[in-house]
Amino acid sequence: MRLLLIRHGQTPSNLKHLLDTGAPGPGLTPLGEEQAAALPEALAGEKIDALYVSTLRRTQLTAAPLAVSKGLEPRIRDGIREVIAGDLEMRGDQEAATAYLSAAFAWSAGDTERRMPGGENGVEALGRFDAVVAEAAATGAETVAMVSHGAVIRMWVAARAVNVDVEFSASHPLGNTGVVVLDGSPAAGWRALLWEGRPLGPEGDAPEEDGGPAGEATVPAA
Repeated sequence: MRLLLIRHGQTPSNLKHLLDTGAPGPGLTPLGEEQAAALPEALAGEKIDALYVSTLRRTQLTAAPLAVSKGLEPRIRDGIREVIAGDLEMRGDQEAATAYLSAAFAWSAGDTERRMPGGENGVEALGRFDAVVAEAAATGAETVAMVSHGAVIRMWVAARAVNVDVEFSASHPLGNTGVVVLDGSPAAGWRALLWEGRPLGPEGDAPEEDGGPAGEATVPAA
């Protein structure tokens, strides 16, 4: 299965660098609406068979133009919502951002029992995302798009793609409406093919680009 993981468009909380992960969450900024409107053209070459969105409003608004262009009914699933910030919710300081991403990437590295302060642990977060991916794979769809959130996409890909490690994912923040493309299945595993349009080589290498170390992304949550 070809899996397209798409971060939603820009929100007001993104502009303020807030860890805004509660439901239903904010809508899109005017720029976010433009980003959503541009998705159909950006993905015109993809024959998408199924489209999933999270329970947070921003993913549904982002997916709406793509759904119309592809003639698809978005499937709303809580499992692909953002990593829940718990006690860090609505904080925008660097200490909170570092704690948030440190926990999420610890899960990717295998420390799945670690818990977000006041929130979920890695078993729960990976399990819910895995369940939606498994559901999509079971439909027999060849290409599936999921409009989700920055931190949970980066965390899940680093945990599940054989050619993306924590160091790469942590140092490559995903922009609004950025896309990670993977190929594989829950049984056979996953390989990332593209990260925001940049191909990933057989060993997980990608062209050099700017990106800070883990915990330094200025918009840690989507």
